[in-house]
Amino acid sequence: MSEDTREQFWYNMRTGAVEKGFESPSIDRVGPFATREEAAHALEKLRANSAKWAADDAAEDR
Repeated sequence: MSEDTREQFWYNMRTGAVEKGFESPSIDRVGPFATREEAAHALEKLRANSAKWAADDAAEDR
């Protein structure tokens, strides 16, 4: 992934827009992502991660 924040992509949780660089306040952004396509699918990735973590937590509680 590029270290240059101007070349990274972010998903804006408030607007649903993909942004390149720091266009909006950090509280509204998730990322960074290497490509616009990855950022566009940020919600799917977040949901998948949350489901995995919940399953892991449930397995630990058994």
